[in-house]
Amino acid sequence: MRARKKKWAPDVLANNPRIIRDADAHARKLKEYFDNNNPLYLEIGCGKGRFAAESSRLYPDINFIAMEREPVILAAAARQAEERGANSLAFLLLDADVLLDYFKPGDIQRLFINFCDPWPGKKKRAKRRLTHEKYLSMYEELKIPELHFKTDNRSLFEFSLQSFSEQGWLMKNISLDLHQSDMEDNIMTEYEEKFSTKGFPIYRLEATPPK
Repeated sequence: MRARKKKWAPDVLANNPRIIRDADAHARKLKEYFDNNNPLYLEIGCGKGRFAAESSRLYPDINFIAMEREPVILAAAARQAEERGANSLAFLLLDADVLLDYFKPGDIQRLFINFCDPWPGKKKRAKRRLTHEKYLSMYEELKIPELHFKTDNRSLFEFSLQSFSEQGWLMKNISLDLHQSDMEDNIMTEYEEKFSTKGFPIYRLEATPPK
């Protein structure tokens, strides 16, 4: 997701207390950033932040970190978190490729990947998908016990099913149309609400790494 420049974004990026600006200083100490022993959940590619903010508001005993690589979008997410009164929520301006530089094995208890870029087209672009074996290996190295994945892109979902299977991950709660399922505690992203109201199915699964 890319966004046009916003005049207010630099000020938010520089001053919003929820943004971890000295991320390098906190590298591999991010679990301790919250100064408590609560579980840590991570969302990669948080977009405008609705999912992270609402999750934090509903589950105050869990620490959330929302990652985004686009500065303007991260600024929008941090601002929305303030408006929603979310607690125990911090934001990181980082790319998923550097996860191993910033987290230690065992830090993250749950990983959320919501509506990531499907990187369609040429086969070599598949390596940039967040469910590619390259990233699954990173999640395994970080000993992340649980991954929740949502997308509206059928091709990406099919690719992900195959990728998880080939790497030995176990999958459960697989849904080919989430909003027609009996799941009661689904928290929607802005993107999800937009496309589901137009009748597009939302695909979802939960996965655990091989033991």
